[in-house]
Amino acid sequence: MSDGIWRGFASDNYAGIHPEILKALSEINAGHQVAYGDDIYTEQLSGVVKKQFGNAAEAFPVFNGTGANVITLQAMCKPWEAVVCATSAHINVDEGGAPEKVAGLKLLQVETPDGKLTPELVDKQAWGFGNEHRAQPKVVSITNSTEYGTVYSVSEVKALADHAHSLGMYIHLDGARISNAAASLGTSLGAFTTDVGVDAVSLGGTKNGAMGAEAAVILNPDLVSAMKYVRKSGMQLASKMRFISIQLVAMFEGDLWLKNAQHSNAMAQELYKGIKDIPGVKVEAPQANALFPILDPKVTEELQKSFRFYVWDHLTGQVRWMCSWDTTQADVDNFVAAVKNELDN
Repeated sequence: MSDGIWRGFASDNYAGIHPEILKALSEINAGHQVAYGDDIYTEQLSGVVKKQFGNAAEAFPVFNGTGANVITLQAMCKPWEAVVCATSAHINVDEGGAPEKVAGLKLLQVETPDGKLTPELVDKQAWGFGNEHRAQPKVVSITNSTEYGTVYSVSEVKALADHAHSLGMYIHLDGARISNAAASLGTSLGAFTTDVGVDAVSLGGTKNGAMGAEAAVILNPDLVSAMKYVRKSGMQLASKMRFISIQLVAMFEGDLWLKNAQHSNAMAQELYKGIKDIPGVKVEAPQANALFPILDPKVTEELQKSFRFYVWDHLTGQVRWMCSWDTTQADVDNFVAAVKNELDN
């Protein structure tokens, strides 16, 4: 780290910007464009999103993932309605209460063993319809890949969407790492969203190599009309929107999104291979780009003196190691060696 350049396994948010994204930003940084989304690059993004998610898809670029989640859920719910989500969901754990504070939504949480909901688990909170004393369940929100690195299959998302719709509810997919999920499944982005009935997607770019670009992608036309208003009132309307839009164009117009996600997923597999047989490490094979080993807390404490990563569950000793689009085999090998060395001491 003497030259200030280092890579770790704390978060894919730590990674830099992919050179192709930087190039795209530089190339459009000339002249003037109409503000607030009426620029040619945001129009171009509209076509890109339709190519990925279908002709009915409408994209609303925003600053960050929390913003994408909050305004999308706000557009899907009336003030007296609620969102069913896993207890571990990002909207419940890591957004500072924004869905409640900003959108005014009740989150109906469900405990899950692996971060994934099922129709049966949804039913633990999807009840009381018509009861004026209970917040009315209106949206099922899932994350793919999940906060525990697990991945919903196409059939699992379809089962949830069908069940939600049968109850008169919508389904929202938090896609902060949607590219990693698609790479893991070996499918298109539309295969586990549009094609199986998902109503809205929070489309992530930042964790997969963008500088800072996310979008609310609305797949259900009934939800489109509210979006421009909730985006503005939710402080997510960028004046120089072209610089958000072009990042997503550069990522999703071709296959950069897929190549980056395939690489980070592959590095997670390499990290798993390196640590799975080390005595003192308990870990399951990654489904996307994250591992959640269980270590002795003393080992974790020593490793964190040299490497940044997060403790995920203080009670069990579970930690999270996350691979990124720029993780190298050398990074993996060096980290594995450090883990082995610490456990040998």
